[in-house]
Amino acid sequence: MKTKHRAVITVLTVVSLVYVLPVVAVAINSFKKNTFVKSETFALPDAESFVGVDNFVKGMTFGNYPFAKSVLYSIFITVASTALILLFASMAAWFIVRVNNLISKIFYYLCVFSMVVPFQMIMYTLARTADKLSLNTPFTIPVIYLGVGAGMAVFMFSGFVKAIPIEIEEAASIDGCGPVKTFFKIVIPLMTPTLISVGILEIMWIWNDYLLPMLVLDITKYRTIPIHIQYLKGSYGTVDLGATMALILLSIIPVIIFYVSCQKHIVDGIAAGAVKG
Repeated sequence: MKTKHRAVITVLTVVSLVYVLPVVAVAINSFKKNTFVKSETFALPDAESFVGVDNFVKGMTFGNYPFAKSVLYSIFITVASTALILLFASMAAWFIVRVNNLISKIFYYLCVFSMVVPFQMIMYTLARTADKLSLNTPFTIPVIYLGVGAGMAVFMFSGFVKAIPIEIEEAASIDGCGPVKTFFKIVIPLMTPTLISVGILEIMWIWNDYLLPMLVLDITKYRTIPIHIQYLKGSYGTVDLGATMALILLSIIPVIIFYVSCQKHIVDGIAAGAVKG
């Protein structure tokens, strides 16, 4: 049995190293000259290739679009989109489970179906619709993220609501709580594990998302961090890989810190949101 456990641990360790290797490569190359990034990708920086923080400075000051502006747009879009998804998806899930009629069931299965539809199938129509409805700014794109990301959130929240005893809500109703007060005073506090879990998953997705902002936003005015990195190009389309790696490292550090600090809540939230009974 011990031998089997050691074999499993060895395999998982190798798999973990494979996943970590790209991040390590980005970190190493963010401190190297551009020519050495191409020729000695996995070599550690030495006296000849090491450039200190020059790549970070170059990446943040490249071109006419300030990197700080892209950071602010990414933060706003991520926070606003996640807040909308958590609020409306949790409300929808509660309604679906408690009403439990034909219409609510149809809505639930439509949400589940949206999870398996590839984004590429809807992206052209979505981009055209967003343009016609003037949803092509950082202040309106959270509405689109709500539509795209609500499917998984409704699915997880619905599973958790099924585990909440209806007697708790009935007792609140007897005490004079209406539906809105019952939801915010009783249901939301009980949903905390799933709220945290869904929030972590949505934040990681939205922060790193490149395709949707690229399709919807006017990139001459609004750029998120992934789009900003994409446009680190000089004359004739040349790319400074050192500066690119530096900005990639800056963009993934917050996500890594956030995920490591919150990862214990993911399993708890998924387990709490699993379909029971």
